[in-house]
Amino acid sequence: MTEEPQLLMHDRADNVGVVVVEDLKAGTEMLCRITEDNSTFRMTVLDDVPIGHKVAIVDLVKDDTVIKYGEDIGRMVGDAAKGKHVHVHNLKTKRW
Repeated sequence: MTEEPQLLMHDRADNVGVVVVEDLKAGTEMLCRITEDNSTFRMTVLDDVPIGHKVAIVDLVKDDTVIKYGEDIGRMVGDAAKGKHVHVHNLKTKRW
């Protein structure tokens, strides 16, 4: 296991984190860091997730609000269990 974080969250209120490494593979136990207080936790990613994409930190279901960097970034249009990839296939902006 690495001691460098593979996923970052800005705020404890975030329900997704951002992958910060290349080639994150399903089944990897990630080190996750919350930059607000520099705390860490571990969780397993369930999908291959590209760098810069999001991972659900909790189970998310259709119509849930997604919080990233402490901000509302959209709503779920599909489900994503904890550890699953969150991107355009299951997340849409609320702007249109």
